[in-house]
Amino acid sequence: MNQDIINEIKNQNYAAIADSIENFLIEQIEKNHVNGLILGLSGGIDSAVLAYICKRKLKEKTLAVIMPDTQITPSIETEDAMKMIALTGLEYKLIDIKPIVNEYMHYVEPNNWAKGNLRARIRTNILYYYANAKKYLVLGSSDKSEYLMGYFTKYGDGASDLVPIISLYKLQVREIAKFLGVPQNIIEKKSSPHLWKEHEAEKELGASYEEIDSILYCIIDKKLSIDKTSEILKIDKQMVEKTYQTYINSAHKREMAQKLSEEK
Repeated sequence: MNQDIINEIKNQNYAAIADSIENFLIEQIEKNHVNGLILGLSGGIDSAVLAYICKRKLKEKTLAVIMPDTQITPSIETEDAMKMIALTGLEYKLIDIKPIVNEYMHYVEPNNWAKGNLRARIRTNILYYYANAKKYLVLGSSDKSEYLMGYFTKYGDGASDLVPIISLYKLQVREIAKFLGVPQNIIEKKSSPHLWKEHEAEKELGASYEEIDSILYCIIDKKLSIDKTSEILKIDKQMVEKTYQTYINSAHKREMAQKLSEEK
């Protein structure tokens, strides 16, 4: 690993970034003539950052919805989410999606992969239900690392009205979380979408976020070749190629639905 590259990624003006995100959210509320914002609060760092930004000036206009599936979501995640509610003072709703997931399974054939993504889509349906009822905008919690890797459920956690932290790599999300005062245990916690039992992001992705962010930063931001990226980072070329290929293969998740060309 190249610590200089990691430091280059991390060393940002997080006070200015937080202000910029906050102003963006305020502008979008005014521009769209809505009453406020809604977010899914999971107990993880990305949604925690959103909650802590919203509490600064938009506390009275933010609803956080905690949506564990108690069949597979570790109880510590819900406990951490509730602690953040206590620390931020945000209005919240706690909804166990287990019975909703189980009801679906009465009508469809079993598939654990599809069932995991179904959980993400059920959560998004609930967010949009309340967004419609309250005339709120839905905040997406995707960061730049997971967005570029396609590490989100299409029309699940990938569906939202606003994506405030999508320009921040995971390493930068951790840094802005420190600036905002997010609890240390949330910052240090292993990331997980909790779509199935013992689900960990880095295990599924096959690399640490330090590696992923460094590779993406060199290739996407610095526009370096795979060979040069491998050389600078001192990371095996095969891992660099795999990360880049994941970025390429997930392009459809970052694009609008394709339509048949009308050109003759």
